[in-house]
Amino acid sequence: MKTIFLAAAALSALSFASAASAQSADWTGPYIGVTAGYADRSESKGESIGFDTNLDGNFGDTVRTAAGADAFSTGFCPGSFNTNAAPGGCRGDDKSDVELSVRGGYDYQIGQFVVGGVIEYSRLELQDAVTAFSITPAAYNFTRKLNDMWAVRARGGYAFGDSLVYATGGYAVGNMKHSFTTTNTVNAFPRVGGGDAKGYQLGVGFEHKLTQNVSIGAEFLRTSLDDDDFGVRAANSGTTAATNPFLLVNTAGTDFRRTDDDFEFTSFKVTASYRF
Repeated sequence: MKTIFLAAAALSALSFASAASAQSADWTGPYIGVTAGYADRSESKGESIGFDTNLDGNFGDTVRTAAGADAFSTGFCPGSFNTNAAPGGCRGDDKSDVELSVRGGYDYQIGQFVVGGVIEYSRLELQDAVTAFSITPAAYNFTRKLNDMWAVRARGGYAFGDSLVYATGGYAVGNMKHSFTTTNTVNAFPRVGGGDAKGYQLGVGFEHKLTQNVSIGAEFLRTSLDDDDFGVRAANSGTTAATNPFLLVNTAGTDFRRTDDDFEFTSFKVTASYRF
């Protein structure tokens, strides 16, 4: 009987301490923080390069030789070319990197529910390339590299004790660097477009207060950026023959671009914040 009484007293004391902790945790106010983590890019499945031979904006055309053969029948590969011919294959991309971020935000607590917003700047380097091989032979490579990113997200969660679980989502814009390389020395290759890639982020997180002002946590984010502005035209260099496959349909040349606009990656982060 005494044991039961002591156990009940202990449980009561623990419940009271938990309630006091829940009451003492206040998530309302501004904060600044840093994060460090690991970013991993999703591989583009079956990506290739699309061609617009008549310059009508449709990139589903087939580039053909003067004899009518498919000039790119040797195919495509993910990554950057090793040689000018398909048997040489491609080397892989830098698909993962350390991601470092700084952030600032504001939360407002209503009962045990917390809502707020955060602005974040991240530094990371993720690369994505695709190569086409023509029967000439020649190689044509598109490479894009994400160097840094801004994001503005809302977040909402549930506070219990000194901890907070939350979901977050919002707008993201990445500083994307584009490049094009080829072993074709016959045509001219003017570039068009490029620049920032825009999209969204979605994720979940956990945060725990070590003190009233200092908290640590963990966060999982999925980023999807739309990168559809960069393209290249295979044009007449001034000495290109009229029988050149890129000039047969339209003498102004052939436009081409990569077929996958999506640049997606997943981030796993640890966070540290100071709340004012």
